[in-house]
Amino acid sequence: MTDVARAPLPLDAVRAMTGLELMRGMIDGSLPGAPIGGLMNMRGVEAGPGFIVFEGMPGPEHYNPIGSVHGGYAATLLDSCMGCAVHTMLGAGIGYTSIDINITFVRAITHATGPVTARGEVINVGRRVGTVRGTLTDAAGKVLAHGTSSCLIFEIK
Repeated sequence: MTDVARAPLPLDAVRAMTGLELMRGMIDGSLPGAPIGGLMNMRGVEAGPGFIVFEGMPGPEHYNPIGSVHGGYAATLLDSCMGCAVHTMLGAGIGYTSIDINITFVRAITHATGPVTARGEVINVGRRVGTVRGTLTDAAGKVLAHGTSSCLIFEIK
């Protein structure tokens, strides 16, 4: 993970690639990562048709007032991996946005949790809607949170 600010990829470049090409390019470093990755201290590490894996490192900067990582951190990792999993199934010039997310928090996260892994897996992608599930685990494989999402599929203009 890096603290360096990331510039978004120009929209023309995004339109020219399939979702899988875009995800793999961000993972291998040939394309810049999404700006939110620096803020959330997360990055993609693996992608294939219908799935993607992110790693994150929760820290004190992600804490809520009661001394644990804010639930929004887990929700953001899961929303990101689930949406990007749908994107791996989309052709050039096609994008997505989350319609809804449902997150279940299983365990508290602190900076002592260490690295976390978020995996998104497509359930179904149709012409207009994709459905997906995601799981957030710690380094020992314990589930920290899990969720589902629906994504609207549209032409990027």
